[in-house]
Amino acid sequence: MTKKTISGNHQGKPSAQPRFHQRAPEIQEYGTVTHALLLELEEPVRLEMTEQLNQLLADTMTLRDLYKKSHWQVAGPTFYQLHLLFDKHYGEQAELVDGIAERIQTLGGISLTMAHDVAETTQIERPPRGREEVPVQLSRLLDAHQIVIRQCRTLAGRATKLGDDGTNDLVVSDVLRTNELQAWFVSEHLVNMPLVEAEAGPHALPTRQAG
Repeated sequence: MTKKTISGNHQGKPSAQPRFHQRAPEIQEYGTVTHALLLELEEPVRLEMTEQLNQLLADTMTLRDLYKKSHWQVAGPTFYQLHLLFDKHYGEQAELVDGIAERIQTLGGISLTMAHDVAETTQIERPPRGREEVPVQLSRLLDAHQIVIRQCRTLAGRATKLGDDGTNDLVVSDVLRTNELQAWFVSEHLVNMPLVEAEAGPHALPTRQAG
């Protein structure tokens, strides 16, 4: 009895044999848009919006990962609180990444995805690989938020001028408001306040010692 082997499909017929190591030309180049006629947005508008959204995407992905780095590496008396806060903010930034990327694809563009492309595009300063003090971690996060917030305001205004209400809504309702709220939470941790005993002011009552 002759032993049969499953060979590759050379005639275009269905086959159970997996096809490995496949390569082919791109079906769409980065920096282009498809003909999304149903959106009623001209191609130049969609090209400009996808370019700006990809910049916002790169910065948001970097901020997301900066939160995860801080979550893993935070240390000190506020470890527990910040460990939880950083992870919560990481999850919220991850949701924003999906929303921005999907908007780019909806406009007919190609969203950035790979880490090396993001690293080449982001405006956020690259942190060291090692662990930093909590105030430095917080300051880095606030600097990153400022970059994203500034970009959101510029992009939202431009989207409104070009009639791209969908992009404006995403940027303002989701990205901007989330970053504003997160920046507030982070900044409050940098207020220099006494932990146990309040500083005496002109109207402070004298404190009584126990015992």
